[in-house]
Amino acid sequence: MKTLGMLGQVVLPGEVSSIPLARRHVRNLLVSVGHTDNDDALLLVTELVTNAVRHSRSGRPGEQVTVSVAIHDGTIHVDVTDAGSADRQPRLRSGMSTDSGGGRGLWLLQEIASTWGWHEIPAGRVVWFRLTKPTD
Repeated sequence: MKTLGMLGQVVLPGEVSSIPLARRHVRNLLVSVGHTDNDDALLLVTELVTNAVRHSRSGRPGEQVTVSVAIHDGTIHVDVTDAGSADRQPRLRSGMSTDSGGGRGLWLLQEIASTWGWHEIPAGRVVWFRLTKPTD
């Protein structure tokens, strides 16, 4: 894939019902540019939007979560922006594995994404990841 840049952005209510909407939006954006191997991206979007709704102020009534998607030379970049949390920051839990029953979102991010991170912004927090397609 050639350089494409920003594909799109969606602002969703900070509700559990927004999780499948975020997945569908990301899938549609990626498919629209011919990117069809999307399982990893969709799993990570699901985890990050779930975390935003459950662990940030975005889960309060009337709050929102924003998902932004870009592709640059085949690398997918996704930002999930939430309202942040005064007392919680994204952190990996120790002792996580494929057998862990819950709390695996950031562990999956660490295992699957090429790189990921987070930063505070005036309106809250952005957690992002990149998926780089391996060269053949």
